[in-house]
Amino acid sequence: MARLPLALHTQSRKDHRMDLTIQFPHDRVTYLNHAAVAPWPKVTRDAIVAFADQNLSEGATDYSGWMATEQSLREKLRCLINANSSDDIALLKNTSEAISVVAWGFPWRPGDNLVLCRQEFPSNRIPWESLARLDVSCRYVDLANETDPEGAMIAACDERTKLLAVSSVQYADGFRMNLKRLGEACSERNIAFFVDAIQSLGAIPFDLDEVGADFVVADGHKWMLGPEGVALFYCSPAWRDRLRLYEYGWHMTQQRGDFDAPGWDVAQDARRFECGSPNTLGVHALNASLGLLLEIGIGAVWREIAARTAVLMEIVQAAEHLELVSVSSMERRSGIVTFRHHSLNGKEMHRQLMAERVICAQRLGGVRFSPHFYTDMERMAAAVDLANRLLR
Repeated sequence: MARLPLALHTQSRKDHRMDLTIQFPHDRVTYLNHAAVAPWPKVTRDAIVAFADQNLSEGATDYSGWMATEQSLREKLRCLINANSSDDIALLKNTSEAISVVAWGFPWRPGDNLVLCRQEFPSNRIPWESLARLDVSCRYVDLANETDPEGAMIAACDERTKLLAVSSVQYADGFRMNLKRLGEACSERNIAFFVDAIQSLGAIPFDLDEVGADFVVADGHKWMLGPEGVALFYCSPAWRDRLRLYEYGWHMTQQRGDFDAPGWDVAQDARRFECGSPNTLGVHALNASLGLLLEIGIGAVWREIAARTAVLMEIVQAAEHLELVSVSSMERRSGIVTFRHHSLNGKEMHRQLMAERVICAQRLGGVRFSPHFYTDMERMAAAVDLANRLLR
């Protein structure tokens, strides 16, 4: 088995919770697709089974306990980004919903603009582009053609720029942005700073004090090892009252639980962005997954992911038929390594690898590998060797 994180070495062999062969029993596949949809650890599966069994035998008898688990998840997400209070954390359905809350709640005026990267995933592009009907325009920066991406994004801002939106890590090639530099520039210019952290939270340490973001969003089904359907939405207290609400329901009121109240007020905390009933199943799952990651420590998780990224890049660069697409500089690395085959297109390369049970994604004319902290080094190296030996 691959080298374990330091935190795992200290655990007793009797502690199955920290035994990676039990938590991630991937004997039938080589899973290198955490940047898409990650598998759950066993602790998460167990939490869901227990929740299902409770529902089967008792229904919602312990609904207050479910709400305690929800609050536990908010606190874990607060710790994950180093926010001041769990009151600043909302639990939404997905990244797209969270981005839309900001895009359509923001106090735009006709003629305003925002700055973003041209290479963004559609969920961090389409909601902003939909603002064209409000006469709000998008200014794009092409990362592929810039030697100083952050400088180019800052230079693209003008007096009508009200928001800068960026992914902490670009989904296709794993390019990691310097969020601190962007946050400082936005603060100096009184521009709102929006970070889509779906490709880094759970893998790379994130410090809100250092980044200075006004908004942070991330779905839980990638590096956080949770299910689809639960997403983090952080909104700074300074912006909480300034975002216009367009979804309403029983859950987003200050009087939630008092169903006979003759009137209602918008909740004072981030629950104002949660209009209806929570995804209790997803909450229990993500709470368990994050519990495991935080117990290990995100710093330890990142060291192991970075070690695997380094190995992947070295093997790809030494391979006869492969070409590294991801930038190899240390400050730009993430958990994503994308590479091409000299004689196979990305679609065929991806097809052949998937047929051999190497789970990966097709990106940028090649394939994208995205290992997590527990990924076996030898199997990962064997997957690159297999890619190098693929035939037309």
